[in-house]
Amino acid sequence: MAMLTPMIGVRSQPDPRTSRTEWQIYHGDYGGSHYSALDQINRSNVKDLEVAWIWHSGDLGSTIECNPVIIDGIMYVTTPRIHCVALNAATGKMIWRFDPWNGKRGGGVSRGVSYWSDGKSDHRIFYSAGDSLYALNAKTGQPVDSFGKNGRISHLDGFDTDVFFFSIGNNTPGLVWKDLLILGSTTGEGPQPCAPGHIRAFDVRTGIRQWIFHTIPHPGEFGYETWGPESWKQVGSANVWGGFTLDAERGILFCGTGSPAYDSWGGNRPGQNLFGNCTLALDANTGKRLWHFQAVHHDLWDYDLPTPPVLGRLNKDGINIDVVVQPTKMGHLFVLDRTTGEPVYPVQEVSVPASDMPGEFSSPTQPFPSQAFRLAMTRMDAENVTQLNGIANARVREDLKDMLTGDVFIPPTYQKSVVLPQFNGGCEWGGAAFDVDSNTVIVNVSNEAEWTSMVASRPKERMSLNQLGNHVYRAVCAFCHGMSSPVNPASPSLQKVRERLDATQIAQLMETGRGQMPSFASFSELEKRAVIAFLLGEGKDEQIETKDLNLSYAENIPVVTTGHHDWRDPEGFPVNKRPWGTLNAVDLSAGRIKWQVPLGTYPELEKRGESSTGTFNIGGPVVTKGGLVFIGAAMDERFHAFDKDTGELLWEYQMEFGGYATPATYELNGRQYIVIAAGGGGKPGTGKGDAYYCFALPQ
Repeated sequence: MAMLTPMIGVRSQPDPRTSRTEWQIYHGDYGGSHYSALDQINRSNVKDLEVAWIWHSGDLGSTIECNPVIIDGIMYVTTPRIHCVALNAATGKMIWRFDPWNGKRGGGVSRGVSYWSDGKSDHRIFYSAGDSLYALNAKTGQPVDSFGKNGRISHLDGFDTDVFFFSIGNNTPGLVWKDLLILGSTTGEGPQPCAPGHIRAFDVRTGIRQWIFHTIPHPGEFGYETWGPESWKQVGSANVWGGFTLDAERGILFCGTGSPAYDSWGGNRPGQNLFGNCTLALDANTGKRLWHFQAVHHDLWDYDLPTPPVLGRLNKDGINIDVVVQPTKMGHLFVLDRTTGEPVYPVQEVSVPASDMPGEFSSPTQPFPSQAFRLAMTRMDAENVTQLNGIANARVREDLKDMLTGDVFIPPTYQKSVVLPQFNGGCEWGGAAFDVDSNTVIVNVSNEAEWTSMVASRPKERMSLNQLGNHVYRAVCAFCHGMSSPVNPASPSLQKVRERLDATQIAQLMETGRGQMPSFASFSELEKRAVIAFLLGEGKDEQIETKDLNLSYAENIPVVTTGHHDWRDPEGFPVNKRPWGTLNAVDLSAGRIKWQVPLGTYPELEKRGESSTGTFNIGGPVVTKGGLVFIGAAMDERFHAFDKDTGELLWEYQMEFGGYATPATYELNGRQYIVIAAGGGGKPGTGKGDAYYCFALPQ
């Protein structure tokens, strides 16, 4: 299970606030600043960067989204199959490797690990795989027997409600604060019942729960009245899947929460639905709510807050103000006072269209920040169609004739409607960086439109088994896997699943789930058989009487989405105007966009002489005192360095696979390194990779 090699050196619990040379915590420090005070690599010499080492994990899965942690010369990473690995940070040589699956095939998504030490001899790495959280000895990679049961606890533990039949994991590292490990969760979001996204803190030594915050309030708790009376029993999600940040001096924990489930219809959760889609401030020691700010009321678009707010500071009217800045999937930035949650810049409640879905209670308004803090494209209509060429323009205009068009927050309905930004952002889990040298927030956004529509959850006529499977798949599975291509970056296309799996294997996957895919054990035998028939192209002659058919997901949900539909021009490019992705710098003190440049390009368009188009992007930036912003993220699968003051592209390196992760930078033996995971997978590009690329200046 683990390969043992002596450590370079392990020391006492690191303080992420003070380290200059290491990257000791997810996103760099407690405040999630993505900032490094290192300046050996700078504007004048970044052009000379070269590969210091490349490490290949040797396993392939969905992708690698890990932001490495580097402490005392050791780099802790995860692999595509969610193994945990310790590397020599100077050479990339493996020190130990932990396989949670014991040689069996596993997978999922992991964005990294957490580290804790008692300052003496106990040094632990915490990380998630499947439905388990593991505590590993940082020296050896072996499970710590005193934690939980044989070094692990279940993500189903400590919810104050029965979640036995639900699928719960955690893709993003928990936050270590004193002797607490504070955890969010990855839960279901579809029409089937799913677990609530309550926030829990566990003792780092024993794995015993210390506190819980109910993101869906129980009776008598603040916010309970913003739901239906039984919502706390019946509704799930509103989870923290993007991680946490922390004001260590004040002991305030921050996070962004996801949407309640079901994502696209909320008739069983009338009201604003606190604490879904909220920036939350909690007492880190007790879990007590200090304040909240809701960025989306009664979400119907899957507009989760995908990342915690970044901690920053600004000077307004001569007064220094500590703030948190919350990025959203709409491409909005909300700048909030760190201690009160009050907006520092104006936020306006804007009227939005009402839903016409049966039993729905959509919010009449949604909060919008001032214009300087709206970074993504949010309107898709005939005036915003691609100008790439005449054929593309005409085709997309034709598509629009059958769609509802307009600004962000068009409620889903039976008619096709445009969604911009699409459900993957706008801003995503890579989050924002804060440049402490200039009070500037640096964040990447995507500008790609999709379309969606709704259908009745119950079929209304006699149909074949294959057609029933198509209906169930559209209602439940297409949410992630799509109909023609996946819409969740970690979900594979199922168009050719018959070439990989047989009926027995598909049935087993539906029963147990795997990675981000939840279990569908609650499906009836007919539903399982129908979906399998649809995926394998069978069951076209077997007729099903649907009049009294019992469908597990349709018990309380009258309508379901047909999915997030990837929308492309005839050549496969996005349908809206360019740029399709940008890197942005916002001066917090001045309240203005400092610069905005395209992030990434399509090589085939580059060959035609098109200027940088920008692309959909996943992964975050790192900003340094050397005047640089490092970021992969874009579909061109390059690692980029930009001037942090101007946005000028100073250097880029073509990797073999996409760097859909947030990099890390550190100094070892007087040499500065910058490292990024290059896992590709599940996104446009050349396929799946297994590498970590590490760069430095020539010696």
